[in-house]
Amino acid sequence: MELIKQEVSQERWIDIPEEVFDIYRLWRPSPLFRARRLEKALDTPAKIYYKYEGVSPAGSHKPNTAIPQAYYNMKEGVKRLTTETGAGQWGSSLALACNYFGIECKVYMVKISYQQKPYRRLMMQTWGASVVASPSDQTDAGRRILEKDPNCLGSLGIAISEAVEEAAKRDDTKYALGSVLNHVLIHQSVIGLEAKRQMEMAGDYPDIVIGCVGGGSNFAGLAFPFIQDKMQGKALRAVAVEPAACPTITRGLYAYDFGDTAQMTPLMAMFTLGHDFMPAGIHAGGLRYHGMAPLLSHLVKLGQIEGKAVHQLEVFDAAVKFARSEGIIPAPESAHAIRAAIDEALLAKDAGQQKTILFNLSGHGHFDMVSYDAYFSGKLQDYALPQEEIDRAEAVLKDYPATE
Repeated sequence: MELIKQEVSQERWIDIPEEVFDIYRLWRPSPLFRARRLEKALDTPAKIYYKYEGVSPAGSHKPNTAIPQAYYNMKEGVKRLTTETGAGQWGSSLALACNYFGIECKVYMVKISYQQKPYRRLMMQTWGASVVASPSDQTDAGRRILEKDPNCLGSLGIAISEAVEEAAKRDDTKYALGSVLNHVLIHQSVIGLEAKRQMEMAGDYPDIVIGCVGGGSNFAGLAFPFIQDKMQGKALRAVAVEPAACPTITRGLYAYDFGDTAQMTPLMAMFTLGHDFMPAGIHAGGLRYHGMAPLLSHLVKLGQIEGKAVHQLEVFDAAVKFARSEGIIPAPESAHAIRAAIDEALLAKDAGQQKTILFNLSGHGHFDMVSYDAYFSGKLQDYALPQEEIDRAEAVLKDYPATE
């Protein structure tokens, strides 16, 4: 109930419980770095900063919401949580959080990521969670998908359906979501609130704030506290970067849609590719979601946020440039933000402008080396979503309530 209250809260501030603070202190505040070596490699007058969330025990920003979600469930006597995960960052984060608070955890992991990222699965199991490849034969939703396509590689929409279905059928179980919803974005705002203080310490302020987007939580976490300044007149651009293979903001429809394939969630007004969207098996598994956070979608509609779609090969090119200059190997998802930051720095160079760029390095890529191997061996290919997929989504959504 506390999470539901936060979902609809009109409060300006929500206090962080001391028990959550105790765990946050293991890695928070996360560091803000000036990417001087990258600046030198690009020969740009731009200043590039990045907020590094890969220092958490799970290696990404996801524990920022997993910890409070598990805490509030524990306080209300919940014994068991189910969830979905794409690349595995959310699943491993919830496994970590449930371990801290003595809650059983079951994760439905998108099958293509289950196959591509075995070490993420092993992280979850190390922290005590059980992990199932989705679609599975353990739920009605999974069995229906497998009946139609026994070789289905899965999607976040399908995995959400399976996790929600299991929670709905058991009195001892609740469902936890790692992105999209308002309370998740609230928890992630700790990133941007810290970054504002750290930028003040550096005597600087960003002209451009950048983050990758799948469901929208890491971008919103960094950008929303700055967008508040923008709404009050501060000159600022906010750029949300997504894969060209899953272009929710840049080519999707703003419509009411379900958050899952089996249509078990409430309808949400958001940018979407349709709840039955089946993404390509790109290596940025955390960005293969059909929808976008309603709050983020609303700000895109208002013109407060720009969308940018990039291809897989240019993303990995940026990731390697970053790793060879700054030393950190980024997650494929986070590398989308790096690509956009590099592009903005090169534009500043061409224009002779001294821009200040801030992006969220939302996680490290230590468990994504199979993806890097595919890139180095020339096995990765760019993929742009065909227009037929957009047309199909439009046909599916035409009978839903209008957004305006």
